[in-house]
Amino acid sequence: MSDSLVIGVLALQGDVREHLTALAAAGAVAGPVRRPEELAEVDGLVVPGGESTTISKLAVLFGLMEPLRARVRDGMPVYGTCAGMIMLADKILDPRSGQETVGGIDMIVRRNAFGRQNESFEAAVDVKGVTGDPVEGVFIRAPWVESVGAGAEVLAEHAGHIVAVRQGNALATSFHPELTGDHRVHALFVDIARAKRAAESL
Repeated sequence: MSDSLVIGVLALQGDVREHLTALAAAGAVAGPVRRPEELAEVDGLVVPGGESTTISKLAVLFGLMEPLRARVRDGMPVYGTCAGMIMLADKILDPRSGQETVGGIDMIVRRNAFGRQNESFEAAVDVKGVTGDPVEGVFIRAPWVESVGAGAEVLAEHAGHIVAVRQGNALATSFHPELTGDHRVHALFVDIARAKRAAESL
């Protein structure tokens, strides 16, 4: 095992490059993941935004869905933004036909809850575990979390709705921190992945 912490970004759709940049700024070695053999090489994974139904179907098509589920069940650190949050939910309130999720966080999410593309907005969000000023959240056709189970911790709310959640090594946000140049949420995830790897090496 190398000393470098390797974090993959699921590169099926979405703003992959921005996540790679944010992860590198947060101290990780980052690379795209499109195949099961690439997934097997990473210490953690970011599931970016995009269109959750498309990501779900492409993950099945590329043979990634079952390996992803297995690694998340085994405790691999994973972080989902926007559509990635939907992918990490155990349940979707209003799924499209044939839509599947990876799961990993005991939460129910509502797709496109904050409105359509032309209703996108930015807002300051206080995120538990992120020190300093609030995080500038970019919400683009964003979901929100309707409810969480006992194992999930709410990290942030906006306008009365849950927009950031953590359960064990799994992290999810409704918003896109990779689009702002503020890498603190990615640093939080890198810390989660680093702590997981350190625990395994004991």
